[in-house]
Amino acid sequence: MTKIFYLKHHTFHIKAIFAALKDIFEKGEYADKAIEKVMRANKKWNVRERSFVSDVTYDIVRNWRLLVASSGVDEKLSDKNLWMIFGTYLVFDGYELPESNYFKSLNEKKVISQLEKFYKIRKIRESVPDWLDETGEKELGKQWEKVLRALNQRPSMVLRANTLFTTPKELQKILEEDENISETALVTWSPDAVELKFPRNVFRTEAYHNGLFEVQDAASQMVSEYLNVQPGMRVIDACAGAGGKTLHLAALMKNKGRIIALDVKEKKLQELKKRSARANVKIVETKTIDSTKTIKRLKDTADRLLLDVPCSGLGVLRRNPDSKWKLNPEEIERVKKIQQEILTTFSDMTKVGGKMVYATCSILPSEGEEQIKWFLKEVGDKWEFIGEKRYSPDVYHADGFYMALLERKK
Repeated sequence: MTKIFYLKHHTFHIKAIFAALKDIFEKGEYADKAIEKVMRANKKWNVRERSFVSDVTYDIVRNWRLLVASSGVDEKLSDKNLWMIFGTYLVFDGYELPESNYFKSLNEKKVISQLEKFYKIRKIRESVPDWLDETGEKELGKQWEKVLRALNQRPSMVLRANTLFTTPKELQKILEEDENISETALVTWSPDAVELKFPRNVFRTEAYHNGLFEVQDAASQMVSEYLNVQPGMRVIDACAGAGGKTLHLAALMKNKGRIIALDVKEKKLQELKKRSARANVKIVETKTIDSTKTIKRLKDTADRLLLDVPCSGLGVLRRNPDSKWKLNPEEIERVKKIQQEILTTFSDMTKVGGKMVYATCSILPSEGEEQIKWFLKEVGDKWEFIGEKRYSPDVYHADGFYMALLERKK
């Protein structure tokens, strides 16, 4: 079934998208939560219906500024204006407007004319706030144009094969034979990654419930690879969250050694425990950071330390396009200070002779390269810079990540 089929014959799909957009732009909800809410209310929808509603909602959020400008509505987000924006999206995406009272006041020719006009203006075409376009150009120069374009594309779905159970090639075979998911490809530069050509609800598969894979972007997977862990090591993941990288580290360590997963949010660590059980990971111990004592007690204990620090998230705009409307320059400055605090207070958990990876999912050098330069200047000769990698969305067609490897000097 095509998109136009749903638009012409199923107005409840359109209304569901409309409801999600209201939650995102009126109530300030995150897009994934708003879409999840719609899905819960329509449990009988099949895979295609769910994909349609999800894809269209994300596309509208991704191109929001261009659609608003081209629709000609004022800034007040009334229901009427939101329908006009929705209709503008349909024209933008190349579809005839379905016969509906929702779109009767929309002048299709005028919309096309406006789309052509605003498409020439980068910050409107790529739908980013003025401040973000200025910041990106200031920090990335000529590369910003390509990076921004890449960030405004639909992301692919990438799985990480759990090598405690399987290999990427074996996972491809299992997905094809047992789950009817045949359109997959290996990612040459990310050893454990399997890319799906078409998005699927993989969380319902038996392979997922059996712990054969996690959903994780290919560039994100390279953070754990870069730490170069070995079986038997003592590793600390200091900003573990729900543990995507923690689980990868455990697989790379072949379930031998010890990983201490830290986070300030106990709820996230509880989720990590559930994921560990499914993935057959047995070497993870979780600790909530409830005071500075938690960090001090772990001083000089880690062979490897991962600092996947809080950041702007500008490297993952493909997956979270609504975050560009929630961010502001003040918030980015705030997280930069947090990054510096984590670097200076957490780094001592590494043993002398041990190694640390600092990572961010941001495309901004001020959150990556510049922070490492600042840290090395602050600590003098205590740390040695080993190397750094940047996975830029325009080059790797993946999320944007920066990572630096440092060794604590003897």
